[in-house]
Amino acid sequence: MNRQFRKIVATTDVHSAFGSAAPILAHLHAARSDSLIVDCGDFFEGSGFYRLGKGRIERAALTSLYDVLAPGNHGWPHYFEPQLHQMTVCANATDGSGAPLFDRLRVLDIGGRRVAVTALIGPQAFNAIPSTQRVGHRVGDPVQALRTVMLEHHHRVDAWMVLSHSGFEEDLKLAESCPFADVVFAGHCHSDVLGPARVGDTLVVKGRELGAGYAVAEPVDGGWAARSCLFPDVTEVPRDLAALLDEISSIDQQLRGSVGTLSEPYRNTSLDRRRLLEEIAGRLHTGLGADAVVLNETALRTVRLGTALSLGDLLAIEPFGNQLVHAFLPEGNAQGHDELLSRLAEDVGPLVVAPAPLPPAIRTVLTTDYLADSFLGGRTHQAGIRLGQAVHHVLTSPPPESAEPDEGDRR
Repeated sequence: MNRQFRKIVATTDVHSAFGSAAPILAHLHAARSDSLIVDCGDFFEGSGFYRLGKGRIERAALTSLYDVLAPGNHGWPHYFEPQLHQMTVCANATDGSGAPLFDRLRVLDIGGRRVAVTALIGPQAFNAIPSTQRVGHRVGDPVQALRTVMLEHHHRVDAWMVLSHSGFEEDLKLAESCPFADVVFAGHCHSDVLGPARVGDTLVVKGRELGAGYAVAEPVDGGWAARSCLFPDVTEVPRDLAALLDEISSIDQQLRGSVGTLSEPYRNTSLDRRRLLEEIAGRLHTGLGADAVVLNETALRTVRLGTALSLGDLLAIEPFGNQLVHAFLPEGNAQGHDELLSRLAEDVGPLVVAPAPLPPAIRTVLTTDYLADSFLGGRTHQAGIRLGQAVHHVLTSPPPESAEPDEGDRR
């Protein structure tokens, strides 16, 4: 890198949201002239652009516009691709022997100061990675990892920047425990809390998610200033990004295609994903004869709906391509499953269960392959239906003739 950096520009949780890509692409391209461009994780997965493009758009955007990346739980395998792996830093992700999975930091000149840029992934975020994608990988305590890397490199730098994929509340705790950090760029939290929040001399700040905005930090006087901003509303991108925008436009045309007419209760409203999952769970329980159904709300996303369901809507609502499977419940729950479900909810968020409560005698449930493989006792056999197909059937009227597309990774 031979550019002269005056500030740091950070995005987070873009989640493949390229429906209106010109603002983020154009602004980051212009900002590169004097800014270090970083991302706090989860750039991949979450829309039909990822499902149909299989990560090509995200990879091209990151390698064209960004300098340093923090790994997120979504798209974890992509951070091990050669080009992206060279750009990724993380202080607390290791292999089974304790060796770092990524470089632990970068040291750069920003505004005349020698600045360390490192990253962390929170344990909850790490545990949300599908178990098959993190075989042999470990996550260490973020506070201990950050302190360790600081002690090893404090003599080389004047300031510390942390890209955190842990959640804003966790980052406030991190700032309290690691007061040497100048700025913590937050991610993973999926909230409207942006900051900047001051904890002692540390600023915690987050850019708006889904490609809507960014956070910026720059040296002032003897410290740092930080703020959260929206991307300016523009419609054109520089010529050297035209090919990327063309690919986005091509996929966008596919996503606009209709896959059915919405049922009356779901028309012209923001989707209530819990209501939808409760209807799905009820139909699966009675219609497929499953003993019980367990689904997590975070398997779906909230989308603003009109009167017709587009392919883009469908893939935005269920962006992870989950298979439905029959799964074992762990042994040792003879007195009931409340404790198991409580622990599961802590890991993945609110659950929809049918019937509720689960009968104590139940030993298998119909659930997603993600929950089965990562948190339950493993799958017994496929149910022969994707969660996206169930979403499609419940949302549309009359029932669709075609199945939900096969593209995409699981979550």
